[in-house]
Amino acid sequence: MTSIDNLAAEIMQGLQEYADLADTAMKKAVRKTATQVKNEISANAPKDTGKYAKSWATKKTGENSHSLEITVHSKNRYQLAHLLEKGHAKRGGGRVSGKPHIAPAEENGVQL
Repeated sequence: MTSIDNLAAEIMQGLQEYADLADTAMKKAVRKTATQVKNEISANAPKDTGKYAKSWATKKTGENSHSLEITVHSKNRYQLAHLLEKGHAKRGGGRVSGKPHIAPAEENGVQL
């Protein structure tokens, strides 16, 4: 049984345990969402040799006790990302149409 004097300490301990559980659940959800976005980008990326699609990865860019930031990026083919997403001019004239694969994955990630 808790005395009146210890009531505030017991309440604070319960709230701290709840906050820790909420932080853990939030960080797990962020990791899962980042992985899903990476996988969706890789699955929908244009495939010539497949190296561009395989180049997508996740990287933890910031974390403290109450937040987690993960970046989805192309490790070694980042120069192609904008060109393939938006399209580009051809050397002899004309244009190559883009294949949106990053923006839809980002939108789906925001909705998760």
